[in-house]
Amino acid sequence: MSYEIRRVAVIGSGTMGGALAAHFANAGLAVSLLDIAPAKLTEQEIQKNLTLEHPAVRNRIVNAGLQAVLKAKPAALFAPSVAERIRVGNLEDNFDFIADADWILEVIVENLELKRALMARIDAARKPDSIVTTNTSGIPIHEIAHGRSKAFKRHFLGTHFFNPPRYLKLLEVIPGPETSKRVVKAVKAFGENVLGKGVVICQDRPNFIANRLGSFLGTYAMRYTLENNYRVDEVDAFTGPEIGHPKTATYRLCDLVGVDVMYHVADNLYNAVPEDEARAALQPPEFLKTMVERGMLGNKAKHGFYKEVREESGKKKFYALNLHTLEYERPEKFFFDSIANSEMYDTLAEKLRYIVAQEDRAAKFIWDTTAQYLAYASHRIPEIADDIVSIDNAMKWGFAHEAGPFEMWDMLGVAETVAKMEAQEIAVAPWVKEMLAHGITSFYQNGSYYDPASKKYIAPRVSPNVAQLKNAAVVAANDSASVRDLGDGVACLEFHTKMNALLDQNFVGMVIGNQGEHFSAGANVVGIWMLAENGQWDEIDRVAKALQDFTMQVRYARKPVVTAPFGYTLGGGCEVTMAGSRIVAHAESYVGLVEVGIGVIPAGGGCKELLRRLVAPALQTPNADALPFLQRVFETIGTAKVATSAVEAQQLGFFGNDTRIVM
Repeated sequence: MSYEIRRVAVIGSGTMGGALAAHFANAGLAVSLLDIAPAKLTEQEIQKNLTLEHPAVRNRIVNAGLQAVLKAKPAALFAPSVAERIRVGNLEDNFDFIADADWILEVIVENLELKRALMARIDAARKPDSIVTTNTSGIPIHEIAHGRSKAFKRHFLGTHFFNPPRYLKLLEVIPGPETSKRVVKAVKAFGENVLGKGVVICQDRPNFIANRLGSFLGTYAMRYTLENNYRVDEVDAFTGPEIGHPKTATYRLCDLVGVDVMYHVADNLYNAVPEDEARAALQPPEFLKTMVERGMLGNKAKHGFYKEVREESGKKKFYALNLHTLEYERPEKFFFDSIANSEMYDTLAEKLRYIVAQEDRAAKFIWDTTAQYLAYASHRIPEIADDIVSIDNAMKWGFAHEAGPFEMWDMLGVAETVAKMEAQEIAVAPWVKEMLAHGITSFYQNGSYYDPASKKYIAPRVSPNVAQLKNAAVVAANDSASVRDLGDGVACLEFHTKMNALLDQNFVGMVIGNQGEHFSAGANVVGIWMLAENGQWDEIDRVAKALQDFTMQVRYARKPVVTAPFGYTLGGGCEVTMAGSRIVAHAESYVGLVEVGIGVIPAGGGCKELLRRLVAPALQTPNADALPFLQRVFETIGTAKVATSAVEAQQLGFFGNDTRIVM
């Protein structure tokens, strides 16, 4: 049977539950958000003579959760109006809300007995074909489902979202031993096609995939820092973008996630896997426990591995924690030849190969921790996942790593690194050595991946909903853009830097888009500034006219031109988007005419397009006053306002109401 999911019930309105309710609402679903009814009155409620039976009291906890969603930064909702799709209730008066839910998602505290008790209630109240999932991050799925009916178990599985779910792509799906394959397939498809997630299927093992590897990487790095006398800020200076990780690097990431969260995840994992060959490395260091006991919990407590300190000069600086004394020390600036010289290379693979071949402190830390990480990942197959792709994707989508461990291993050279690792008595999994013994020296080859079970390369599943631009033939190209043939008579204009255009008459339509990090941050502002500095006003006129001519060609093209914005869609990129026949926008589009912020006026037709979208419809009403709508346009342009989602871009007038928004 097919599963149609239109209504979702989220049980638990804490940080994660509220954020998930928001994300389901963002996807256009009807959401019921439920939590417990309070057992005690607050002082404020007593002063108002309220009782525990008063509706405002009974829904106090869930209402507070919804308010937290509305105030969340970064925003959990695409726009405040999306909250209208969320109805709230409590688990005593409104448990019947789950009866019409197609998906029931439990997001309560990590307590096995509480989860089991809740599942018993859900089992009795759910409709026969509803899907039930838990967002647990560590409790085995089969233990939560213990004692439930066969029908319940067929429809029950784990769905582990990463927080904040609007912004982090990973969704780990963990089937139980009796979960129907159709249910797994339905949740995977829904996660990918409706929620915009990258879905990986995990084994029902402690911490699943991303947190299993992430916990190892974090605790090993902490112990290495302590034992080899590195500073916290020193480590963060070379474990971020330098090695394909986010700017939060190692310790700023801990502060962001929460030191207590990191400790409890690591401690739970350590206790849950007595058979792990690297269990000693999983044990959280003692200083982490002490930090939790002292309330040094990271950003939420305003001190963790870093603390903002106002110095005598009045300047604020982030002092770093000394892991030996647990005192904060003035930050230092660090320079490493290995990191500085790696900047001469363009790709992450080239940079990593160069760094690990060096001998300074940064290179030694990076090699030693990376080698242990790669070896640990190899031992986790098939324990936590059946294939290397799932592990690589989990680390990329969950922690925003540029490459997963097996992709990184290929970059460094599998045969060379295994020899080096074995010389240091770092044991890789037997299947890796067997692979090398058969003359196979890379985990990925020609788009396929190595499968340890079958001992051969397998082509990955390709979604029919995704067109990879790298596989599309280039029809024409210059330094600024390429025109690619997407098939079915459709061309794609892919920006590289600034804007240029070519529409081959052999095509029936064109898509303007790319597969980079952002759609377009606009024209070359530095170039315009240099022209102005040199008084080359005619050249500025030529550039502005070229942009206007291009957007007008798009606007009045004889064939449909669809623009596909995502990420930064600013300045000229915004104007090109607005000029298209239709817009298909990713929900995470950050859109605006930002030129005024640097002292220039939008020159590519964006001002006119805002008027056309906001003022023209209003004037269809007889005797309408255009001034309020004109004022909105001037405020949007004059304040360089940027929409923080595609929905908000519609509300501001950058996107029309006919825009299709995808996640």
